[in-house]
Amino acid sequence: MAADDENRGSLEQSEVDEDLVAQVREKMPEDEPLYDLAELFKVFGDSTRIKIIWALFESDMSVGDIANLLNMTQSAISHQLRVLKNARLVKYKKSGKTVYYSLNDDHIKKIFELGMEHIME
Repeated sequence: MAADDENRGSLEQSEVDEDLVAQVREKMPEDEPLYDLAELFKVFGDSTRIKIIWALFESDMSVGDIANLLNMTQSAISHQLRVLKNARLVKYKKSGKTVYYSLNDDHIKKIFELGMEHIME
């Protein structure tokens, strides 16, 4: 216990570089965009959604195609696509009775490429 108290005390007593803190504070975005960023990353926190996005890198796909690819029900895939659509990660277009999903923009692919690069290091 004494070592923990000692470490805690040294952390509390560390010097603060007020100029550095002020510089970083000035560049830090407002809370709202940071909250939105955290919500975006939460959407990426589900492996089924990650697989759906990965599949859509390759091709626009229907709910049935994605369900077959991932061996899941169309209902389960539709739910996940709704989450992705609400996060503005996917969009859809109708062709007759079939709805095809695609990635909303190239930013999503860049996020994935950087993430994969990071975990492969």
